[in-house]
Amino acid sequence: MTDNGDQPEKDRGQYAFNLTLAAVAGQVGCITVVIIIISLLAGLWMDNRFETTPLFTIILLVLSMPVTLITMFKVVRATTARMNFDLPPKNESPQEEVEFGRERED
Repeated sequence: MTDNGDQPEKDRGQYAFNLTLAAVAGQVGCITVVIIIISLLAGLWMDNRFETTPLFTIILLVLSMPVTLITMFKVVRATTARMNFDLPPKNESPQEEVEFGRERED
């Protein structure tokens, strides 16, 4: 078994990334529930106030769907924009690759 000094740092990075994804999922889930509850309560209040039994509740619940989707999209974009991904460096000169055990002579 080889001891790679990079492995613990990679594990920590993956752990932090997984925690970030879990936090984003939690935020999105909570925001979705809050928007639906607010639209439900507002619809019930408006239906009671104007004596229109299911009208405002249904309208506000249907309108809450695109609001929820747009909000989820914005939260995910804002969170991923703040994330710092350490990508491996690109191979800058593909001519220097080794092909079939010998150097290329392009």
